[in-house]
Amino acid sequence: MKASRKYYVLIISTIAALGGLLYGFDTAVISGTIPFIRPYFDLNDIGLGWAVSSLLGGCILGVVLAGKSSDLFGRKKSLMSAAVLFVLSAVGSGLAHNFSVFICFRILGGFGVGIASMLSPMYISEIAPAARRGRLVSINQLAVVIGILLAFISNALLVDSGENNWRWMLAVMGLPGLLFFASLFFAPESPRWLVQNGFSDKAKRILENVNGSEIAMEEFNAIEESINTAQYMGTYREVFSKPIRPILIIGIFLAVFSQITGINSIMYYAPVIFQSIGNAASSAVLQTVLIGGCNLVFTLLAIILIDKVGRKPLLIAGTIGMMISLIFLALAFFLKKYDGYLILFFILTYCASFAGSMGCVGMAIISEIFPNRLRSKSMSIAVVSVWLANFILILVFPVMLNRLGGAFAFLIFALMCLLLLLFTIFRIPETKGKSLEELEKILVKRE
Repeated sequence: MKASRKYYVLIISTIAALGGLLYGFDTAVISGTIPFIRPYFDLNDIGLGWAVSSLLGGCILGVVLAGKSSDLFGRKKSLMSAAVLFVLSAVGSGLAHNFSVFICFRILGGFGVGIASMLSPMYISEIAPAARRGRLVSINQLAVVIGILLAFISNALLVDSGENNWRWMLAVMGLPGLLFFASLFFAPESPRWLVQNGFSDKAKRILENVNGSEIAMEEFNAIEESINTAQYMGTYREVFSKPIRPILIIGIFLAVFSQITGINSIMYYAPVIFQSIGNAASSAVLQTVLIGGCNLVFTLLAIILIDKVGRKPLLIAGTIGMMISLIFLALAFFLKKYDGYLILFFILTYCASFAGSMGCVGMAIISEIFPNRLRSKSMSIAVVSVWLANFILILVFPVMLNRLGGAFAFLIFALMCLLLLLFTIFRIPETKGKSLEELEKILVKRE
């Protein structure tokens, strides 16, 4: 029975994590289309930045909608709406002949990405047993990097498919979107949402399937106590209240620094970076496959370690690796040492360090630290911070790369890693092995 419960939770988490796969695919697929949509739509640097970052603008709106809709209609139905948006965006952007139409469908896809980026890890954290929560929430990040890798592989396979290659690169995302929608019919609703909305019997049955009868009752009672003692903290105003504000700062800081340390600038613009040092477009697209593969391997390593080593040690070690890699990248660009695979090597070490730390740990911590009744609202603020930082950074990165040079851009990212390292050492709590209700008591009382 214990093994069956284990696989039950794993299957549910995997279904929810398909939202992460689509999130990764949709955000990364644009990288392979850049060399082709730029001449097709006759884009300058700002136009190219808008083509890439428009999806991120949609993400911000999607996260805002996700917080409210997930409280009203549940996590499951909100994730199903994200799946529909993914399919519509894939078909629409792939068929677009006008740049404005292209942007509209990219923004629509951004709604789906925003919803999935917030609700997939939150749903998993709310349904997973405490002892395995870090690993199960990290499945979502694993799905994100698999989505990124699939996007890179898909782009590489389609790059020589003719003048409509970029259309096929975008349209293929409709298939996993349909799979995500269909799979969600087999997933239960979050037991914590069910308790909050008066469906206690359903919540008990789901908790029993996850934990067994004895532990299920203990967890059910803890959820009820948490919700009953926090009735007054159900608004956005309370998210910014004095007891919660320090926790919110941690969430926002992790969210913003997951972006301004440079990961998506490299993911989205990898072909542009490689072309800037003289590589052909097709070769540059192929090199991104290596980046995606490296990302996948080290995400798997982080999933193995996160509930054994803990969140904080992984984050410290990975941030140091990211900072060192970025410094060497900056030096390579400054000294114009482009021979061989030097740039690729340092990009791979940077991506490995990120995937093994912030990639898994950041969202795991964000999904754990907030009180039950404020989780959706608090996470919506944190995830909006992710996409706002990402939107601004991706919009201006082509200008940074072309006018200021790679050395300056990567040096700024290295400085951000230093700030992240200091914040992690002095402010980030360790959440390993504690239930969400235990964390609520510890963090709110401590702060």
